[in-house]
Parts: sequence; C-alpha cells; structure tokens
Amino acid sequence: MTGDAGALVLLSGGQDSATCLAWALDRFSSVETLAFDYGQRHAVELECRTEILSRIGTIRPGWADRLGADHNLGLATLGEVSDTALTRDVAIEMNANGLPNTFVPGRNILFLTFAATLAYRRGLRHIVGGMCETDFSGYPDCRDDAIKAIQVALNIGMAQNFVLRTPLMWLDKAATWALARQLGGDELVDLIVEHSHTCYRGERDTRHDWGYGCGTCPACEIRARGYATFRGSTAR
Repeated sequence: MTGDAGALVLLSGGQDSATCLAWALDRFSSVETLAFDYGQRHAVELECRTEILSRIGTIRPGWADRLGADHNLGLATLGEVSDTALTRDVAIEMNANGLPNTFVPGRNILFLTFAATLAYRRGLRHIVGGMCETDFSGYPDCRDDAIKAIQVALNIGMAQNFVLRTPLMWLDKAATWALARQLGGDELVDLIVEHSHTCYRGERDTRHDWGYGCGTCPACEIRARGYATFRGSTAR
C-alpha cells in the first residue's frame, strides 16, 4: 500500500477504469474517483459507474474504507466541438487520416488536465487512468509518450509532482481481465462483466458472456476477444 497523498482514479464506468479502481484500492490508503460527462453517445457508462462504486468496496477487506469522494465534471463543450462517432449518432468508420471516427481529439488531454486541477485542490498526487496502447483503437492520446508528455506539462505548469499512473498501458485485454481476477478474484471479474460498460453505441439490451453491448463495435470486439482468450487460458 502506498500512502503517498492518495490517488484520483478516472472512473468512466468501463472495464478498464473499473480494473484501475481496484488496482488503486489495492495500493493506496485513500482513493477518490472522477467522471466526465461530455455528451458521449454511450452516456449509460455514467450510470454503470454508480453500480461499480456501490459494489466494489465489498470485494476485499479494507477497500470500502479506502474509497473516498466521487466527483463528476461536466464537459459539454467537448462534445459540442467534437464531430465524432462518440459524440454524434453516426456510423462508426475509419477516417481518411487513418484514425477511427470514435477518436475524440483532445479528450485525454482535457481529462487529465481537469483531473490534475481537482487533484491539486484535494491534495492527491497520483492520478490513475486506463489508457493503453497495447490492445486499443489507435487513439494517439492513449500512447505512453503522450501520457508522459502530459505529466511533464502538468507538473511544470502547476509546480507539482503529479504521477500519472497507467497500469494497463502494456496489457492486452486478456491480461486486463487476468489482472482483475488477480486483484479481486472471480467476484471482481463478475462485477466488471455485469456492471461495466464498453460498447460505443451505448447498448445494454443484449447480454454476452463478456457483458452487455452491441457486440459489433470496435470496443465490444476488443473486449469480447480479450475475454475469450482470458477464459481459454483459465480453462487449461
């Protein structure tokens, strides 16, 4: 456990952020959480995170005591200026620049800037996010170099010593499922399956073995593929 001024976890309500919350609860004596409402098409994730917060404290002794304040910030302007498949009801496809149109330019830069602003006020040094460049949709602001650059800029600009933690950066989705099991056993895996949300289309009508979603968007496909690999490895 690290008692170094506590941690702030970016908890969207998805698989990755739920795993990161468990990771932080396993390491820090005080953990606060933060969500952003930016007009995302899959805003149902914000409802899912409420269930995650209400249940995760029971998984391991001491986790409930370490779980601190939850914060929600509205960033509607980001959705207004973004013409993407995550902020508009349009088909998900690749752009001419080689990036999927689900990429919201500047999203993680803004998220981490606002997170650092909140962490500054709350006296929290560690900021934890689920960014990953191993098994992802190709978003440039999820790459390790981008996160390191943002950390440098925040520390220079705020005269602080923030540490941006990305425990999933070098894990594929199968390894992320395995990390969840390592942290909280099958109970945490089941919680993530039932109550986290990944689907870009925001659909929760269909239950798959890996959770709810349309099953065909890139986020669902990555999650499903990782879960199948994870279950295949545990069956051996």
